[in-house]
Amino acid sequence: MNITMPATDPGPSEAILDGLRQWVEIETPTTDPAAVNRLMDRAEVGLREAGATVVRIGGRDGYGDMLRARIGHAEGRGILIAGHLDTVWAHGTLAAMPFRIEGERAHGPGIYDMKAGSYLAYHAVTSLLRQKVATRLPITLLLTPDEEVGSPTSRALIEAEAQRSAYVLIPEPAGPGGAVVTARKGVGRFELAVTGVAAHSGGNFEDGASAVVELAHQILAINAMVDLKRGITTNVAPIAGGTRPNVIAQEARCEIDLRVPTVEDGERCAAAILGLRPRNPRCRVTVTGSMNRPPFAETPGVLRLYEQARAIAAGLGFDLPKQSRGGGSDGNFTAVMGIPTLDGLGCPGAGAHADHEHILWRELAPRAALMLGLLETLH
Repeated sequence: MNITMPATDPGPSEAILDGLRQWVEIETPTTDPAAVNRLMDRAEVGLREAGATVVRIGGRDGYGDMLRARIGHAEGRGILIAGHLDTVWAHGTLAAMPFRIEGERAHGPGIYDMKAGSYLAYHAVTSLLRQKVATRLPITLLLTPDEEVGSPTSRALIEAEAQRSAYVLIPEPAGPGGAVVTARKGVGRFELAVTGVAAHSGGNFEDGASAVVELAHQILAINAMVDLKRGITTNVAPIAGGTRPNVIAQEARCEIDLRVPTVEDGERCAAAILGLRPRNPRCRVTVTGSMNRPPFAETPGVLRLYEQARAIAAGLGFDLPKQSRGGGSDGNFTAVMGIPTLDGLGCPGAGAHADHEHILWRELAPRAALMLGLLETLH
């Protein structure tokens, strides 16, 4: 594979970090569309100034806007980069968890998952434009507001843009050792509600049918679906039920997380969860939900895309391992469509969704160069 260094200069990591800091210091909880849109505004201004063709798609259902930026010629299938601007962190987190640099680490809410990756994508696209470097394929950068809750409003647009693309790049956080992601489990989300019969727990115990006891049986049945050798897991949380210790519970409920490696496993396990029946005939069990993200399989097309990225990384002087990841991303949607998808192209670090969240900030320039190399050479 003949790989050359990218023609576009990403600049030093220090300069990239300065821009990223501005993104991190705009808090963007998924549940506040106005907050997400403040960062979307900043991205839109920068992309327009650089010369991208930008379309802003208004948000709906309580979520923020989406932003689509195109560069290059409009003919043929191109490259889609899909990143999200929302985070799991509530307003006020910056006060307790401010942006700060401690040695090799840069900390801040959402910096690892995934403002660093989305900023790298934005930086790559604007750098191509400002340095007037032509790419072989047209490029579309899609920034979305709701990935952290399953992409309910952005999934259709992601899939539509992927359908007109030859490749999809997902700048979610890199894994250990800077690993990119070539496979992910599928994710299912369900809610289970139990209705029992209320009664006094002392005066007429036998008249009651405890929804909490029934829920306990259901939780055990759900846990029995776990098959670690096959990569199938279920997790029940949170749970709730009952009102007082001396009242046999009439209501109980829980949420269920399902992770599966294949589409067939997802169909089978989802059917089993939706088909749960009460052990106590006096109780009623109702289950709602579905597979939220399909499995992302490591296909030959994904592996070819990975090998190109690995060759670019080698030319830049670093190794690029790959991994399969249990968590889902927007790459699940595009990979199941059969479009070669490479995930985990963001910055190495750790602590997603945790108070020690950080990136290894000196890796910003090499990861930007890796992305630029892909954008310049894919054809």
